[in-house]
Amino acid sequence: MKLLKVHGSSNTFYLFEALYDNEVNYVQLTKWLCDKSNEGGADGLLLVLPSQIADAKMRVINADGSEASMCGNGLRCVARYICEKLDIEEAVIETMHANLHVKKAQSIFEELPTYAVEISPVSFDLNTLPMHYDDKNQIRHENLAKFSDDILFTAVSVPNPHLVGIVQSSHIMDTTHQQQLASYLNGKNDICPDGVNVSYVYPISEHEIFVRTYERGVGFTNACGTAMTASALIANVENYVSNQVVTVYNPGGFVQCSVQMCENQYELLLIGNATIIGYYEVESKADKFEFINCFLTIEPLQYEKCNIYVKEKLGQYN
Repeated sequence: MKLLKVHGSSNTFYLFEALYDNEVNYVQLTKWLCDKSNEGGADGLLLVLPSQIADAKMRVINADGSEASMCGNGLRCVARYICEKLDIEEAVIETMHANLHVKKAQSIFEELPTYAVEISPVSFDLNTLPMHYDDKNQIRHENLAKFSDDILFTAVSVPNPHLVGIVQSSHIMDTTHQQQLASYLNGKNDICPDGVNVSYVYPISEHEIFVRTYERGVGFTNACGTAMTASALIANVENYVSNQVVTVYNPGGFVQCSVQMCENQYELLLIGNATIIGYYEVESKADKFEFINCFLTIEPLQYEKCNIYVKEKLGQYN
């Protein structure tokens, strides 16, 4: 099997183009690929499959073997793969809940390969996450006594489920509270039976926020694309930022998120790098796997310059 290792905002994946959904045992393959003892591991596997209704279909397998309905950072990498393969500037990618438009974009930092991807659909209804909290139908910028007495939370699906808290910098510097809450909500519980991505957001300026995310099925991650987009949406709706385009910093770098309202619907774009780390060959025998070849690119060096820039600007939050 020939795979790419890629990353969006240091959210790292292997990418494999398959002919059909059960070509190999993808859960077992993903767990093996994501093991840190194997070439440093990864956060998940991106499957690129044929589609009858779009240019390609994307499936996302998390490191623990669970399947995500969407992944914004991964979608950028799939967008680049498909656009370069088909020699086009724009494409449509089929995901679990929507067909999403993607396109090549102007670089956000020097010569970084950059893609913009649609994040949709957006819903504040708790049954779309799903989430059960008292008798509420929505949670919009509210203090939730069961969670915290000083954090304002919003629940939103995009379509991945997210709980977004606006916090002071102390909750960014010390992750203890976020760790405890996210671990509870992603364990056996009655509030979020399927788990939830938990993001703490610190507004920096009228057009900048910092986001740290505990990702369902992964844990604390360098970046989660849908979480960054959901966080930019909440910061915009609740007037913590005034620009339609929000710069979102995270432990893995930064992206830009465009938030617009059109015909009573939010139109969200996630804009960021799509970096190819290397090309790999894996041999499969009886559901056991082995790396047999590897070719690394220089693209991670380009992104490291971006990381240095972010650390110099916001090192205290990383």
